[in-house]
Amino acid sequence: MSHIISAADAVASIPDGAVLMIGGFMGAGTPPRLINELVRQEKKNLTIIANDTARPGVGIGKLVEAGLVSKLITSHIGTNPMTQKQMIDGDIEVELVPQGTLAERVRAGGFGLGGVITPTGVGTIAAEGRQTIELQGKTYLVELPLKADFALVNAKVSDYQGNLMYALTARNFNPLMAMAADTVIAEAESIVPVGVIAPDMIVTPHVVVDYLVAKEPSNG
Repeated sequence: MSHIISAADAVASIPDGAVLMIGGFMGAGTPPRLINELVRQEKKNLTIIANDTARPGVGIGKLVEAGLVSKLITSHIGTNPMTQKQMIDGDIEVELVPQGTLAERVRAGGFGLGGVITPTGVGTIAAEGRQTIELQGKTYLVELPLKADFALVNAKVSDYQGNLMYALTARNFNPLMAMAADTVIAEAESIVPVGVIAPDMIVTPHVVVDYLVAKEPSNG
């Protein structure tokens, strides 16, 4: 069963220099309260593994804007000029990975695989420094698994045990990342009693979720 804690306590457990996987696609499926709390607590020198850095002031873009990211492993940064500037200035190290390859490397990390082989990137700058193998007359890149210290995931609904249900495309990288980190912190838009979520709607089971961020009290 997941432990229910505040966003502040969840982020307090993340040290400076941690490797974080953060779900989301242009901010959709990114956990907003955890992102805001990382900024508030000024967690520094972070390595972020994510699909993108959204836009300035949105999602992971807030971490970039606050100067908290030292390394980024991502599929693109084209929508965030601030990320591009920090890369050019040498403030952020950026490893660009084709989107499908990024997903497979995360999956390999979560499923205990030694790596993945892909033809994507062969003959391009993406192959520089990569091991290649020949199979049945075709060249493949050997891509190593990705793991993280923490995965920060966002769900549409969770029950109080931490079983997670996602909404449409906001699901994106979240389920894969929940399998590939030492500690999984989940934020959900709503938390419901156990049994409310139909079993076949649960994508990420509570056994892989370490902490569930409590809902903040609201007035009115």
